[in-house]
Amino acid sequence: MRVGLVYDLFEHFDWQPDDPEDADAELEPEETVAALEAAFGILGHEVVRIGPVRHFIRQMSSLHLDVAMSIAEIGRTRNREAYAPVLFELVGIPHLGSDALTLSLSVDKVWTKELVALTGVPCPPHWIAPYGNAKLPEILKELFPLFVKPRYEGTAKGILPSSKVFNEGQLRIEIDRIHTLYRQDALIEPFISGSEFTVAVVGNYPAKALPVLQRAVEKKTGIGLHVLERKGVPQANWAYELPGLLTPELEQRLQDLAIRAYEKIDVKDFARVDFRVDDTGKPWFLEVNTLPTFAPDGSFAILAELMGQSYETWLADVLSAGLQRLGLS
Repeated sequence: MRVGLVYDLFEHFDWQPDDPEDADAELEPEETVAALEAAFGILGHEVVRIGPVRHFIRQMSSLHLDVAMSIAEIGRTRNREAYAPVLFELVGIPHLGSDALTLSLSVDKVWTKELVALTGVPCPPHWIAPYGNAKLPEILKELFPLFVKPRYEGTAKGILPSSKVFNEGQLRIEIDRIHTLYRQDALIEPFISGSEFTVAVVGNYPAKALPVLQRAVEKKTGIGLHVLERKGVPQANWAYELPGLLTPELEQRLQDLAIRAYEKIDVKDFARVDFRVDDTGKPWFLEVNTLPTFAPDGSFAILAELMGQSYETWLADVLSAGLQRLGLS
């Protein structure tokens, strides 16, 4: 089959003068595209490299694709991951991954939490500081430390060490930073001290949760080290730790919760679900990444190594399950 691949590389980003330093954080290196191309090749399919969505718009009537996949995320709205899937649907091309509605929903951390909470998955309480509105609920003054982040971003965009706030003054500064740089609502939650885990989920009917990966947290701030060791964050000699213990019981609990979240928002084929586990051992849902990175140094590649497979072979199995869902195996 001819597989159309829509993607955004770092060099595709159209920088604007007022963009924050991490505005391109969700984009991919060339190695990600090469890994996907190799995986489809293992399955015997030809990959048509399309590039950004704007390229697909110009070519979509002449590409003659059998199936498509998008990892494109350039855009400044919560619908950015859905641009290509909407076009696929418009011209009748089946595509791997979740549909446009699920992709847009999952980018909105608030709507996702409110839906997932209906399944009994523990979600921390949250408050919104609407873009353009500086009024704060009185109850927040009783809940410090709090954590402040953009409502519609992924890849830890907008998160700094200062995102963890201890008083009203710091809280207002962080809200103003999110409003000014990211031009969107600020999401406010109690800061959950403890350990951090991520759960990859793949497949459909039934979905399968893969081995749980623990993420290091920075000792002083308690923030995930992967958040701090990235572009846009002033670098320091971060010290890390792996608090808590991933017991078989906790792993099973996290996997069960991840599948509940995955199925509730109708994810298809692949996702990554992130959790915090507090000092009492209680898991708290953070978010579902319905368009996780396929970079060769990401979580999926780590899982392939743990399972003793080459990344491309492991990825081919994940993509093959998606094709089966579409009736295209």
